[in-house]
Amino acid sequence: MGLTGKLAEAFNNQVTLELQASVVYRQLAIEMDAVDLPGIAGWFRAQAEEEVLHANKFIDHMMDRGAHPKIQAITAPTVSAGTVLQAFEASLAHEKKVSESIRDLYRLAQQEGDIDSIPLLNWFVEEQLEEEATVGEIIGRVKLVNDDGPGLLRLDEQLGSRKAAEDS
Repeated sequence: MGLTGKLAEAFNNQVTLELQASVVYRQLAIEMDAVDLPGIAGWFRAQAEEEVLHANKFIDHMMDRGAHPKIQAITAPTVSAGTVLQAFEASLAHEKKVSESIRDLYRLAQQEGDIDSIPLLNWFVEEQLEEEATVGEIIGRVKLVNDDGPGLLRLDEQLGSRKAAEDS
């Protein structure tokens, strides 16, 4: 079954949103580099790469179904974060936006009777649950250490050990 109409348009919007998420994460990495936390900056860079992989999953799905993906305008991120907590709160807010967009795609696919999109969207529903839980856990840890220098440095070291995203 080809991918056309409202659903194809919604998938194009999602591709752009995933790429926008990558840009947001790149900016958050810059913000953390600016406060000398290279491990946390590295975590955000890895997250940025993962968002590109997510966009590619949607692009591949569209191409496999005869649709022509078109990346729309990506705006400069408006996020800024002077603290680790602000950075991860901005991250969580963006993940929640992406999660709701995935849910909207799922609803539209059901409404359109597009069974072929459901497996992909199921993967993304699970992925977004994981993304929000991970960032929520990090926020909890940041709140525990507060502005404690050694605690932040340990968290920086732990988050910096994250491996770059792999195509899954």
